[in-house]
Amino acid sequence: MKIWAVANQKGGVGKTTTTATLASELAATGKRVLCLDIDPHGSLAHYLRIDPDDEQAASLADLFSGEVDSLAPLIHNTPWQGVSLATGGARLATLDRHGRQGLGRVLGRVLARLADDYDFVLIDCPPTLGVLTINALAACDLLLIPTQTEFLALKGLEGMLRTRAMVERARGRPLDYLIVPTLFDGRTRACRQAFETLQQAHPDLLWPHPIPTDTKVREAAALGETLSQHAADSRAASAYRDLINHLLQNGPAPAEMPGEEVAA
Repeated sequence: MKIWAVANQKGGVGKTTTTATLASELAATGKRVLCLDIDPHGSLAHYLRIDPDDEQAASLADLFSGEVDSLAPLIHNTPWQGVSLATGGARLATLDRHGRQGLGRVLGRVLARLADDYDFVLIDCPPTLGVLTINALAACDLLLIPTQTEFLALKGLEGMLRTRAMVERARGRPLDYLIVPTLFDGRTRACRQAFETLQQAHPDLLWPHPIPTDTKVREAAALGETLSQHAADSRAASAYRDLINHLLQNGPAPAEMPGEEVAA
């Protein structure tokens, strides 16, 4: 079982879209996929038509509070074949106030018990540095960092990379990562300049094919459909398929940079 965390300390950079789309593409290849929505906003759960704040259902908040000690009773089936989900909702927002010992490795411990049940676990992280994000980074095999191609998002990336290095030292083993440029509009100079800055600063750890801005992404989310179901031929769907195919075949090492990728 491989565990991928999708994280950035800035919001609005495409974390949930990336998690959902990669999960659906993995499932389309026959992989058994579990998604963990550890963002208190519950955007991934809403996308998958699961209520993250259902008071009648056990959630990830119960796992972190110690009320349950297994992920199994928290997992929901979703409308997407091959994709399951565990979520926590707004109750997760208070987690950092608890001060319980050992919270930083809760996900790692419980995910180890599911190694025979799933091929991939994708963790959609909150846009903050706290115990939830630390859990995801401590548990994962690969960190994917969606980064909007605009100036302020580049500043958020710097903080995320510092956090990754800190967790890597604490866990005592390498934490591979890949920066995934998102919401790219080659018609604007600001986007092109931001992408060029990423190329210069992170030439060996940047996915060279930016995920374009595409209205089909918002339409798919509104309908609760996978991007490929809604618009298989869209630019964003094609870009995410290229990314997932590369990750399955080659791991996080970026491919060669083609010159036309930053064209309008």
